[in-house]
Amino acid sequence: MEPRRPRIYSISELTSELKILIEGSFSGVWVEGEISNFKLHTSGHMYFTLKDDRGQLRAVMFRGSNRAIQFRPEDGLAVTVFGKVTIYEPRGDYQIYVEYMEPKGLGALQLAFEQLKARLEAEGLFDPARKRSIPLLPGKIGIVTSPTGAAIRDILQIIHRRFANVEIVVFPVRVQGDGAAAEIVEGIEVLNKRRDLDVLIVARGGGSIEDLWAFNEEMVARAIYASQTPVVSAVGHETDFTIADFVADVRAPTPSAAAELVISRKDELTQRVDDLLSRLVTYMRYQADRNAERLRSVERHLQLLSPLERVKRQRERLKEEAVGLQWSMNHRLAIWRGELRTSAGKLDSLSPLAILARGYSVCRRLPDLSIVTRAASVEENGRLEVLLAQGGLICRVEERRQ
Repeated sequence: MEPRRPRIYSISELTSELKILIEGSFSGVWVEGEISNFKLHTSGHMYFTLKDDRGQLRAVMFRGSNRAIQFRPEDGLAVTVFGKVTIYEPRGDYQIYVEYMEPKGLGALQLAFEQLKARLEAEGLFDPARKRSIPLLPGKIGIVTSPTGAAIRDILQIIHRRFANVEIVVFPVRVQGDGAAAEIVEGIEVLNKRRDLDVLIVARGGGSIEDLWAFNEEMVARAIYASQTPVVSAVGHETDFTIADFVADVRAPTPSAAAELVISRKDELTQRVDDLLSRLVTYMRYQADRNAERLRSVERHLQLLSPLERVKRQRERLKEEAVGLQWSMNHRLAIWRGELRTSAGKLDSLSPLAILARGYSVCRRLPDLSIVTRAASVEENGRLEVLLAQGGLICRVEERRQ
């Protein structure tokens, strides 16, 4: 007798039976593992593998489910997922369709915060070099916040107390919940279009990370970064930090502190203006005295350089030199006169006339008029001319004496 043959399945039949069995038994399971081979398709679907040290499981998270994820899945991230296990019949592979995902250990929102913070910081949105200072006394302030919260009441009360003349423009928005981030972005963009605001305050009161999450959205961070008007972020309490705080030009620990930052006290400003005015007056007096002295110095210098002054000085110098020259000439003439008198005396003492005046005479032989110094040079009966101090004689030699 031929044995009873078992049922023979085709591949597709067996796969279909297993699909029904598995989906019926594992229609809603929690699975934890580490993400690997993560890919975000252009369709918006996520494809990845969950693995541990002993196995791995293919996973798919369709666009409709992953829209609610606050953080960014990436390779190496340990997660816990919820979904249903199914078989992909064309290949016979089993996989899980993920409907919910959360990171292990660190909360999803905190992880999303850290991921976005790291990414925006790498892009330079937190760079201190690009941050602008807020004006000392803004004439018009824009505020993006809830119109019914405590934050706006605190800000308006402090601004009115410190400087009531400031004009305030409030753009009302929701500050938490779905759509809040989009409204905050709209408020920043609309107020930037006014071009007459000196500073913007983006504010809300304290709360949990979920309550403050709108200020951790990337769209809000980029709107603050693109703002042409300086932005003060005043979100939560002093210990709360949001992405908006890191991007803003100035971070205020509370909304009240933001109001104090943007508006100085009127009496403090008045005192400061008085102090500055006093310093200005003192400085102006100092500069006036200094400039007057410099002017006097320049005038003296110009007088020294003046052509008329130079002519005057040259004229005086010529007078002095003329006096000196006259004195020098008189002195020289006196010296010359003395020398002349001395020379004249000497000449007079050596003059033949002076000798003749003392009784001497000059004897000359006639007719050649040669001076007779020896008797032998004259013949007897020779004629002689004798020159006296006054007049002369013509004589004849009668006798010669040796």
